[in-house]
This record gives sequence, C-alpha cells and structure tokens, in this order.
Amino acid sequence: MVFAEADGPLDVTLLIFPGFSLLSLAATLDPLRGANRVLARGAYRWRLVTMDGKPATASCGLELAVDGAFDPEDVGALLIVVAAFGADRQSVPPTLRAIRKAARRAQTVIGVEAGAWVLARAGLLDGRRATTHWEDLEEFAAAFAHVEVVPDRFVGDGPCYTTGGATPALDLMLTLIRARHGYSAALDVASLYIYEEMRTGADTQPVVSLGRIRHHEPRVAEAIRIMEASLDTALTMAALARRLGLSARSLEVLFRRTVGASPGAYFLKLRLGAARRLVLDTNLSMAEIAARSGFSSISALSRAFRRAYGEAPSMARRKRS
Repeated sequence: MVFAEADGPLDVTLLIFPGFSLLSLAATLDPLRGANRVLARGAYRWRLVTMDGKPATASCGLELAVDGAFDPEDVGALLIVVAAFGADRQSVPPTLRAIRKAARRAQTVIGVEAGAWVLARAGLLDGRRATTHWEDLEEFAAAFAHVEVVPDRFVGDGPCYTTGGATPALDLMLTLIRARHGYSAALDVASLYIYEEMRTGADTQPVVSLGRIRHHEPRVAEAIRIMEASLDTALTMAALARRLGLSARSLEVLFRRTVGASPGAYFLKLRLGAARRLVLDTNLSMAEIAARSGFSSISALSRAFRRAYGEAPSMARRKRS
C-alpha cells in the first residue's frame, strides 16, 4: 500500500479520459507538486497518459498534452484514473482489460470522480465500498449491484480508492501525503492552496456547498441538509420548521435573510435541480424522475420544469448531446 510512511519517491501514473474535469485533475496532481516543494525533494514522480497517447480535451474545452500512451506493463505504484463526462462510452472492453492488467502491477488504484465508474466496469470494485460524484450515486449503485456504494467524500477499500470529485480528491491526496510524510507536511501543502478544512473520507458529500452559512446561521444550514435528504418526499415547510424547533414564520425570515428566498422556493429549486440532472444525465422514465424529485405526477413535474427552464423535460432530454 502506498498509504504508509516512506522515504523513497512514489511513481504515479495518471490515466486521463477525454471529458475530464480540469479542477479534479488539478486537485489530484498539484498536491503532489506541492509536496515536492514543501519537502524540497522529488517525493512524487508522475506521468500523464491517455489510452492512445493523444491529448485529452477537458470538459471546459481545454486540450491537455500528455506524456504518452497508457502501457499496462509500465505503471507506477499508484495508478490514478481521472474521468468525468463520457466515461461510460469510453469504458470499452480493451480499455477495461488494460486497466485490470495495470491494476495487478500497481500497489494502489484511485478512481477520481467518474474514474470510479471505469474501475467498477473493470470489476475492480466488486465486493468493495466505493463512491462517486454525488450527482451519480443512485445510478452508480443501480449499475453495480456488487459494489457497496456510500456517499462519502472518498473511500478506501483494500488497494482501491474512489473520490466524489475535485475537493474530495484534494482531501485524498492530502491524506496520502500525511500517511507518507506526516501531518505537518500535509498541513503545509494544504496551506499552499489556503485550504483550511482538510476533510476525512467519511464526511458525506454535500449537494449544496454551504460555506459560511454553517457558521453564520446553522439553523438554515441544517434546514438545507434536511431538504437534501428529503428531495423525494412531500416535506412541508411547517414540518421542517418543527424539526428545527422554529415557527414557520421564523424559518421564513431566516431563509429570506440568509439565502434571499423562501424555504419553499429554495426546496423547489433543489428538487428541480435534481430532476434536471436526471433528465439530462440518465434514461430514467419521466414517472421515475418525478417520483425521485418529489413531484406527485409527470404533469406536476412538467409544469414546474417548464416554469423554471422554459421547456418541458421531454424537450430538454431530446436536445441533450
């Protein structure tokens, strides 16, 4: 395992798939550079590769040059698979065979964001705990019945690690640095990014990043967390207020003062956001999407969707690329 105290350099192979998130790659790679700077030595050596050796285009359109083609016979002790959009289409049998072969040579394998999907399709996560980006957790669990899917920021199970996205990847890399070089080195690397909240893997991925709301108005933060966990239920704002020990009027005032919207409007926004992701990113039926996002019927979903986005959900799905 690479998550252990060590003096020698760690060789890292980063396999990049087209459509990757630039931020997720930066959060994975740059802490290694930061560690080399803090430790004043080459503690980490890395190669960026694609399956065919050609540049990979990020989801933002930026083209990334790489060091060459992926060779499963020549991987570092740590293999990191970075993927996002299109990972499902890219997980073709020859690619999966190569990754399985490489995983037998590497000591540890990490799937960043949709990299978890690639590892799962390669069979590397069978019987293990794993996570992926919070938007895809339900579909991930449905697709891989032999994987124990959890909503954690990052998960390690045996030689396989998976992360939920960019900042969880940063947390995982800081955990790696801490394991190999001590807590002080990890804190020094975190300080390079003015990153004050090193999180553990067991922390749940938030749907809404609350930032200062947690400290400024914790009751609103707790209300939002309850909303996130209740997207598929008929949660009333009166019931929410009671759970928080507030009157409905007090909850209304707090929400308008903190987030500039009523709690009902904010909850509807969360539900519509969930519905829109399911419309664009899955092939679930409209009835299933309505149920998962707390709408009583397809027509109720369609009316709310059209008011929010200017078109029916069926039209949005037909227009997706």
